[in-house]
Amino acid sequence: MKHRILYNVTVSIDKDVEKEWLEWMKKVHIPDVMRTGFFIENKICRIHAQEEGGVSYAIQYMCHNIQDLEEYQQQHAPRLQEEHTRRYGGKFAAFRTVLEIVHEHKPAITDLHPN
Repeated sequence: MKHRILYNVTVSIDKDVEKEWLEWMKKVHIPDVMRTGFFIENKICRIHAQEEGGVSYAIQYMCHNIQDLEEYQQQHAPRLQEEHTRRYGGKFAAFRTVLEIVHEHKPAITDLHPN
């Protein structure tokens, strides 16, 4: 059985460019990544942690299988990462993690706890 893959890019961005970077990610970079056709959904998550000089985000992309991710990494990632570096070089640090989803539970509406 093939499992879906979560491709997580953790970025620590300098506070002085955070708002502009976040807008650029939402309006330009992530749409460019999604247009490659290899991912089925994405999320931007702010990481809540004490940090000096930067704010961290986890940008998560879901794909159907590891082959799709590998193809994306070969065909598109270098160009898209270079655009990010050209724009924000010296203002960020990033690392990438590949996670294989081995189990998911999506509760039915009746299972959800009311606020």
